[in-house]
Formats: sequence, structure tokens, C-alpha cells
Amino acid sequence: MTVSDGSSYGNGGAAATESSTLSLDGGDIYVCQDGPRDAPALLLIHGSASSTRSWDPLVPMLTGSHRVIRIDLLGHGRSAKPADRSYALPDQARRAGVALDRLGVEHAVVVGHSSGGVVATSLAEQRPDLVPALALVNTGPSLDALIAPDSAATGPSQWPPTDEQLRRFASTGFSRAGYQIPEELLDDVRGMTSHTFTATTRATRSYLEQRALPDRLTVLGKPLLVVFGEDDRRWRSSSASDYRAVPGATVELLPGLGHSPLLEDPPRTATPLLAFTAIHAVRVD
Repeated sequence: MTVSDGSSYGNGGAAATESSTLSLDGGDIYVCQDGPRDAPALLLIHGSASSTRSWDPLVPMLTGSHRVIRIDLLGHGRSAKPADRSYALPDQARRAGVALDRLGVEHAVVVGHSSGGVVATSLAEQRPDLVPALALVNTGPSLDALIAPDSAATGPSQWPPTDEQLRRFASTGFSRAGYQIPEELLDDVRGMTSHTFTATTRATRSYLEQRALPDRLTVLGKPLLVVFGEDDRRWRSSSASDYRAVPGATVELLPGLGHSPLLEDPPRTATPLLAFTAIHAVRVD
């Protein structure tokens, strides 16, 4: 199924998005695409309790040179939220790879925000032929980098959550002075179930417990860009230096921004990302 979807926040809905629903083994997965279909592919993976909409402000800055593909991971956004399917990180990554296969994409630079960067790493581990390079945005390298969580940072204590609980949870994702949290972000959390929220959070923790991301990425040998809002309230921004252990990694710190620079300041986030993809994106024959 393919439809035109102009709903977005941050870009005024200036360009229609081509969206589709793919039936995979775990359930239906929502996919949207922007930009020329013959341009190098760029896959954007959102973080926990978010959706494709978290990338809306950034997408218009990427479509001049990329076929931008976004997916709602299982349990999120407009994808299915079954209670009897696996939300383990390798399974989420595998579904992302299958989605690219269905779209006829042979190579895609993968960009992940927060836990989406963990999914991106797992995808590169499973499908090194598919992923020529990775970019991680405010993705903690290990659980040691996690800022001691309080109830506001770990998520609502009841389901369905109250508006106050949602806003407290979402507030830790931003640090830019005066930033107003889009209502759509809160809707993304409201749209989850208690099971999918808990299962996806535990899945990220389990994956990081097994092995830190810099160790995994060193073995992969893929070009790596790490972008980190310096005032992150969920992961210690100083931990971004852990990625320097990965040969050839580039680390960019963004002062004055928090956990979600892609929303807080899209142009500053796009600048290092576009410089990176200009070098490492694979051209379509």
C-alpha cells in the first residue's frame, strides 16, 4: 500500500512523503520515503518511544542529495504493536534490513538516533554488505554512559501515562533553551502499549550489556560518524570520546544542545551528517 502523507512537524508539511506499509514476519512496518529515488540511500532509525516523525525537521535538509528512507520500528509509531513478537535489537535490525530489501535498496548509509543507533549497529553486524557507513546521534556507547536515571528519565510509572508524566519524561530529551516539545512526540509515546514500551527499553539495555558499541564497531571496520549534543541529560556526552577507539571514527560535539539535536537544531545536525555522507554514500548505478 502506498499513500501520500503530508503530516509532519518542523517542516510545515512542505513536501509530501510517499509512505507504505510492509507486511513482515513480526507485523506491519510503516515506511516513508523522501527525495529522488535514484539518489544514494540514507536510512534514518528513530529512538525508543519515538517514530519516523522525529526526523521531520531534518529530512528537507537531506533530500537534495539523498533518497531518505525512514521506518517505524515494530511497536512504534504507525507500525504494528503485537504482544507476541520479539522486540530484541537483532530482530528489529533484521526487519529494517528486510524493509530495505523490499524497497530494492542494495546499500544505505544508516543513521540512528539514541537507541536507533544501537539498531543501526546491529543491522551493520548482520548485513555488512548493505551498510557502507554508520552515523550515530546521541547514542550512548555503553551502559556506563547512562546518566543515573530517575522516574522522569526512565518513563511513565503507569499506563496509560498522565500528561504530566509524559512531559517530564520527554523533557529529559531536550536541553536547548526555550525549546517547545512538539505534541506529536508525546503522541508517539501515548501510541505505544505498556508492553512495547517496556520490551523495547529492555532490549536496548540487554544488547549493550552483551558488548559495548565501540567494541562492536571496531570489529566491523565501517566508517563512523558520532554526533552528540553536549548537554545530553540521558547519556553523558563525555562518553562520546569512547567512540574514538574505533579506527577512523569522527566525533562531533554540539554545544548548547541535548539528547535530540535533530529536533533542537536541525541545521547544525545536518552539517556534519551531509559532509560524512558526501564521502561514504554509495551512488546508484
